[in-house]
Amino acid sequence: MAEMGVIPSMQPSHAIGDLNFAPDRLGLERLQYAYPWRSLVDLGLPILAGSDAPVEIGDPRIEFYAAITRSRLDGSQDEGWHPEFAVSRAEALKMFTLWPAYGAFQESERGSITVGKRADLSIFDTDFMTANPQAILKAETRLTIVSGNIAYDGRKQN
Repeated sequence: MAEMGVIPSMQPSHAIGDLNFAPDRLGLERLQYAYPWRSLVDLGLPILAGSDAPVEIGDPRIEFYAAITRSRLDGSQDEGWHPEFAVSRAEALKMFTLWPAYGAFQESERGSITVGKRADLSIFDTDFMTANPQAILKAETRLTIVSGNIAYDGRKQN
């Protein structure tokens, strides 16, 4: 993939759902090749991630959690889940910001909070970069901005 310049697109929530049935369908031997985010990032490949809504719930908290833990929402894992394929929090953030912008040839327009780029972002009451993974799942949205305009203001709810 790296030699060919392939840019993989993977939704982390698929892994934590698929791994509930994949051992029976694929076998433990083949699971070592399922959702190998760590291996791909180590090869220098950017992974484009998203919510895959409506197939998945479409919750960025679940996606980020799945990328950094490779665990079910209750924190559990089973044989074959390969926690060593999880990515760092910084890499997970790139999976949902910079790398998809790069994959869409829009890295000069979006993908980071930079003067001159489109402001498409959500602000949570929890720091995903330092919080306990379970706390990420309980984070509340405080503000959502789309194209520089406030689309949701949860601060007014309090």
